[in-house]
Formats: sequence, C-alpha cells, structure tokens
Amino acid sequence: MHKSLLNDQFFNSLDSSVLPVEEAETLPPGCYTDAEFYEFEKEALFNHEWLCVGRESWAKEAGDYFTTTLIGEPIIVVRNRQGDLKAMSSVCQHRAMLVAEGHGNARAFMCPYHHWTYSLDGDLLNGPAMEKTCDFSKTDIKLPTFKVEVWLGFVFINFDDQAAPLAPRLEAVAKILEPYDLANAEGSKPEEADKFPWNWKVMFENNNDGYHASRLHGGHYHDFVPSELSSFPDMPADTAGYCRLNGTTHSDASFNASQKALLPVFPNLKDADRNQMLFANIPPTLSLVLTNDMVFYLNVRANGPESHEMDTGLLVAPGAMDSPAFEDCLAANMATAQKIMAQDQHVDEMVQVGLRSRFAIRGRYSWQESAQQQLNSWLVPRYQDCWDKMKKTGMVSRPAKAAPGQCSDTSALCEKGEA
Repeated sequence: MHKSLLNDQFFNSLDSSVLPVEEAETLPPGCYTDAEFYEFEKEALFNHEWLCVGRESWAKEAGDYFTTTLIGEPIIVVRNRQGDLKAMSSVCQHRAMLVAEGHGNARAFMCPYHHWTYSLDGDLLNGPAMEKTCDFSKTDIKLPTFKVEVWLGFVFINFDDQAAPLAPRLEAVAKILEPYDLANAEGSKPEEADKFPWNWKVMFENNNDGYHASRLHGGHYHDFVPSELSSFPDMPADTAGYCRLNGTTHSDASFNASQKALLPVFPNLKDADRNQMLFANIPPTLSLVLTNDMVFYLNVRANGPESHEMDTGLLVAPGAMDSPAFEDCLAANMATAQKIMAQDQHVDEMVQVGLRSRFAIRGRYSWQESAQQQLNSWLVPRYQDCWDKMKKTGMVSRPAKAAPGQCSDTSALCEKGEA
C-alpha cells in the first residue's frame, strides 16, 4: 500500500540535503518517482517559478509565434503588433481545442474546430453563430495570458501574476556568462523535442555534475575536461541559478576528435575564459553547457513524475553560421557530443530505474558534486515553504486526482482537513 510522503517528517528530513556538500545527503528517492510528490511539486515550483520556453529570436517579427507545453499546459509565445512578446494559453475558451500548434507567422489565431478567432494579444475577435447565446459577449473572453521576461535572449514565462522579476536574482550567473554575449548568439530553432523516461531533476543533476566527467566519459573525447579541475562559484542566497566552472587541459578545447575549437571562438572571451568550460542551470527548466565555440542549451520540460520532454538547441558566435565550413565543423562537434549524450542518457535512465528500488537510499556527495547541493539549496526551501503554506491554510496532503498533465494549484492538490 502506498504511503504518502507529504508529512512534516518528510519535509523536515530535507534539511540534510542543504548542508555543506561534505555533510549533505541526496534528496529522498521519492522526490524523483512519487506521483503525489510531483503534483505537490507543480504547486511548489512550476506554478510560481520562471520557466524557459525558448529563444527570443524564434519570434522576431510581428505575428511570429511558437508553441510549447509545460507541465501539460499548451502555450503560445507570439510577437504582437506593438512588437511586444506575449505568452498565453493556446486552449480555446469555447471547447478547449488548441488554437495553435507548431510555429509560424499569423495575423490572428483561429481555432480550427469552430473558428473562434483571437488576436495576437489573446482577445476574442469572433465567435461565429453565438448571437442567440444568452449573456454572451466576446469582450468578456480572452486567452489566459502569462508574465514574460527575456534573459540573455531566452524567453521565460510565469503562471504567477505576482511573481518577482527573474533577472535581479540571476545577476551573479549573468556576470559569469557575460563573455559569451548569449543575447546576441545565433542558432536555429530546435526541431522535434526529445522525450525521456526519467525525472526532470535527474537530467539537471547530470548536466552540472563534475564528478562523472572523468569517469563515465573518460577517454579521448572528454579527458581534456577533468573532474579535478571543476569549481563551483558561491551564489547569493536568493539566487535563481548556479554554475560549475571546469578548467581544461589546453585552451580553446571543444568536443570533437581534435579536442580544439573548429568554429569561431566567441569574440569576447579572455585568456582565462578560453581555458575552461562553463555549465549553468536555471531551474526548473534551463540548463547550459558553454564551450569556447558552441553553447548547448537544454530546455527541460517536466510532464510527469518520471518523465520529461527536452528541446536541445545550439548557439554560436555571431556570423559563425555564414562560414562555408560551418556545417562540416558543426557535424564534427555533434558527432562527439552525441556519443557523450548517449552515455549520459543511458545513465539517467538507469538512475531512474534505481530510484524506484526499495534499496535506493539517500547517498553522500563528493566535493565534485557541489552543484547538486546548489540545486538542493534552490529546491528545498521552496518545498518546505509550500508545505508550510498548505498547513497554514488547513490543507492535508491528499492530492485530488487531476487529468494527466493538468496544471494544478493548491486547491487541486489537496482537500480541506485538519493540519
């Protein structure tokens, strides 16, 4: 019989995951596998934190739009006629058909089912044959809209209208990433998203884990970024992200058979920058791998307790894509990158299998896993604060059953009861 994780003892036990890394232990396995905890996590994190949805360059001109899905919520991001980025639900307010899919350019969004039509700001422009419907006014109907913020060229949305701005809490991360000038870096929109059968936190932990680099990836394609050269800058207490710096054994290192940058190096990098790689995470959705000639960005989109989708994109220095040799150099980089990612993905899948086991315990960290403690330090206060709020409002830890992928709020998570 399943026993609920959501109780005081469980949330108090999380204190040990935010101790200094030499004392800390991993999060409980249930944080990665438990369906009830995932429903709680929607409210603790996803309903109130800034979530990356893509790049600003994907919607340059008026009418340019792209769509995505976050915790089961279909979303449109569009450039309106005034030149502003807007984010809104793509769910028609008539019969819930999606009014947009994929990406493109539109003058308005027309639901293909019954032709209800919405402006680029989400206002209902037309609802055919509704003149006999009592108390119906199209001015009362609008696609739900969300807060939008652009940071270093990445577009973030927030379901919470009262959310504080993101950028002030990322100043320390932005300073570290400044030489890459990510706002002006170039790259094509990723194609179809990948789907993975493991918890979103497993992906985040792997991408910023210095410990496994010399072990899982040991060999010619990765040995120039050794684990012992990793370091983890201290971040402000209210930070919204964290970084790993990893020294390299030679300058301008890159993931290809030559171990050297093949594409143009980002022009603002100094000598010190050219002798390291950077890894940055902006939980719960954006993870970055920065080499001297190419940046990988991973847009991680949780869609269940043990699954997520991910858009994998690439950024290069301005003008790099204009070179006749670009495609060949990119192919050489990607041939190595795909071998490394295949190793990571196999491990991630097997970690998820292990986390389901009755023998999975809360492990201890190496100093080379300091980024995991930094992620814990972002997660745990949000988990504990949400639990405290639920208790204060008289909510118990029995989540109401929601439709698959449905975005839940506190009222959907729990039923009234005694704290």
